Amino acid sequence: MCAVRVALDPGGHGAPPRVRRLFEDGTPSSPPETLPDLRAVAALEREHAPRWVLARPRSYRPLLAAGVELGRAHDVELVEGLLVAADGRFGEPHGLAAAVARLQGRVPEPDPPEVDDGPPTLFDARAAGDELADVVAVHGAQQRALAGAGPGMRLLAAAESAGALVAEEMTAAGLPWRPDVHDRLLSELLGPRPLPGGRPAKLAALAEQVDAAFGRPLNPDSPAEVLRAFARAGHELQTTRSWEIKRVDHPAVAPLLAYKELARLHSAHGWAWLRSWVHDGRFRPEYVVGGVVSGRWATRGGGALQIPKAVRGAVRADPGWRLVVADAAQLEPRVLAALSRDHALAPGEEDLYTALAAREFGGDRGKAKLALLSAMYGQTSGGAGVLLATLRRRYPAAMAFVEEAARAGEEGRLVRSHLGRTCPPARAGHEQPAAARARGRFTRNFVVQATAAEWALVLLAELRGLLRGSGSPARLVFFQHDEVLLHTPAEAAQESAAAVRTAAATAGRRLFGDSPVRFPMQVRVVEGYDER
Repeated sequence: MCAVRVALDPGGHGAPPRVRRLFEDGTPSSPPETLPDLRAVAALEREHAPRWVLARPRSYRPLLAAGVELGRAHDVELVEGLLVAADGRFGEPHGLAAAVARLQGRVPEPDPPEVDDGPPTLFDARAAGDELADVVAVHGAQQRALAGAGPGMRLLAAAESAGALVAEEMTAAGLPWRPDVHDRLLSELLGPRPLPGGRPAKLAALAEQVDAAFGRPLNPDSPAEVLRAFARAGHELQTTRSWEIKRVDHPAVAPLLAYKELARLHSAHGWAWLRSWVHDGRFRPEYVVGGVVSGRWATRGGGALQIPKAVRGAVRADPGWRLVVADAAQLEPRVLAALSRDHALAPGEEDLYTALAAREFGGDRGKAKLALLSAMYGQTSGGAGVLLATLRRRYPAAMAFVEEAARAGEEGRLVRSHLGRTCPPARAGHEQPAAARARGRFTRNFVVQATAAEWALVLLAELRGLLRGSGSPARLVFFQHDEVLLHTPAEAAQESAAAVRTAAATAGRRLFGDSPVRFPMQVRVVEGYDER
């Protein structure tokens, strides 16, 4: 055996970085070493290109700040979360301290909350113990577990860890954002920027229209006041959600709905958001890899995964640069076709809904889309039942796949993605009919959505590898679910677009072998995110 892995404690706050070389199975091949600084880590990366064993995604942050990029990684805390869930214990503590406790036969304490990167305090878990030794011990146990888990879980652990590198690199690079454009877009939609705490002019005008319609003043931001106002007018509503308000025949409905839409923009991505989140022409959200139960990512603040169309024009490439915007076409239905081996469901690279509509639904694309979404999400109302009957007749393997996952959920069993990400166990009371059906709808979608998230993870890892291997100046700057954005010099834009398509094809082969199901990417090279 040769040393192909290196456990790393990046140090910081006066402590130097420390490493320990490991064999592939996680056993140490040399004693711990203290490095003079993080540049020595860069030297090891250049000379040996090992797989770096890190405690958590944030361990990469000080290296990036020092200009050091790593090629490959094994993220101990992310992998621990996968293994804990695979044992049917989803949601149990999976931080480094919890993993060490498990190794020592102790009951893990809850994971500490995420903290900033300031100096460790007296009561901070980072201040006690030897983190490098803990990383080495837990990694060794994880390697033993992965060795018996099969190739799917090993690929998932590698992809999840690669995702951690991508996430930290995207935060460091930042998404190009023009504050002046954002300000102009807000002013066009809301009126001039108000004084702090004030209501923009267009919101104020709409609020006045709501008052006039009800014949008395009220606060349109208060659900209780809105419900009382409708009740006085003879309309008993359960919530102030837009879909419920739309069903009411009352002159306040139109201005109230317009107010709610603009108020949401002002609150979530208005001027206060701009001051808080955009600095030096970049938006730098903190991504949470695997932050959603299905393996999709989340963010800590900033609403990065819900950038509204109204302000996407502020996402603009630097002068002389371009954005390569790529999203997977009908990813989840294609994943279902590959998982179930019902390959007739997704032939070729054409628009899946259009092709299905032509074959089964008289050319009605809307019906085809509703049928497939109903199959994956368990919807049976609103005419979906008739459409599902067509799918059962023509695509029995695909329908049987999701219906078996639904039965497993209803019966309290675990379901797993293609690579092995495991759903949460059933809770007490799930055997009640309504709760069982709800869990069945969840597991029906989990097997597809979690596998789609795996495909996206592998796409990211492959794309990052292609860009690094070619020395491309393009940078990954944004990712959500099935969409990626690259920021690239204009002259490298077409090469970057080709790299995205190659990575997508490779991701399909990594997960599904020689399956005929294709995963086409819709790629556009633009100057602004809002351009089609």
